[in-house]
Amino acid sequence: MRTSRADVQSRQRLSNVTARGTAVAGQDAVVEGEPIDEAHEPALDLEPDPLPTSPGWLTDTDDDGHVDTDPHSGSAAGREWLPERWRGARVAIGRRGAVALAVVGLLAAAGAGVGAWRDRPVTQPAPPLAAPAVVASESATPSTAVEAPEEMVVSVQGLVNAPGLKRLEVGSRIADALDAAGGALPQADLISLNMAQRLSDGEQVLVGVAPADGGPPQLGSATVGGAAASGTTAGAAGGAKVDLNAAGAAELDALPGVGPATAEAILQWRKENGRFASVDQLGEVKGIGPAKLAKLKDLVRV
Repeated sequence: MRTSRADVQSRQRLSNVTARGTAVAGQDAVVEGEPIDEAHEPALDLEPDPLPTSPGWLTDTDDDGHVDTDPHSGSAAGREWLPERWRGARVAIGRRGAVALAVVGLLAAAGAGVGAWRDRPVTQPAPPLAAPAVVASESATPSTAVEAPEEMVVSVQGLVNAPGLKRLEVGSRIADALDAAGGALPQADLISLNMAQRLSDGEQVLVGVAPADGGPPQLGSATVGGAAASGTTAGAAGGAKVDLNAAGAAELDALPGVGPATAEAILQWRKENGRFASVDQLGEVKGIGPAKLAKLKDLVRV
């Protein structure tokens, strides 16, 4: 067991105090008036004990009571674990070392920040969904919509360079049909034809001979809807109704009660007013009264 210097001093003080108490008690036991033998009185050590420089619990002592006063040597327990050459070593980083440590710390923090920024979750837009393929079913109901034809077929006959069936665009006029037939011959009757008249599918354009100056009408030109005209009586004799919007002067003149003057009046009305919307509009033509209109209703059409 180690005994510190403070313990030794404390025991010495206690021994001195005990000796003083014994001396006082013995002095009280002397009879009053009896001289005291100072030779037998124990000597008292009245010199004050030196105070320890530091408390015992702040100093290290070995088994012999030796106090370790080296402030840089560390505790005895710590020195036992260190090599002999390291026991007196001290670490001092200095100003440059502190700056270097600060720089290293900043670089480490910057690297950690960059890594965290790269590893951050990034929101990516979802790819667009592909439209489902529509498979046509074989049993699907066919469309009931009827597409309008882009062309029509008309017949051009008579005094033309290339008579026959001609394919024309929908909405074509008589002039277009004559161009498709190569044009009319020099002796053809073109006055009886309304070149601006629109044609429909299946109609026939008949180009006849122009009448001589002041002579009677011959086989004139006409437009027949669906049936061919034959001579001047094609409309009436054939049993087919004459189209008021397509017939020429010869066809109209062949109608009962209609002469050349009335036929020209009908053509003039058609030029001024366009197509007939109904048969009753014949009553607006000069020279056609109610009686004549009643005879023509069953022979003409629009």
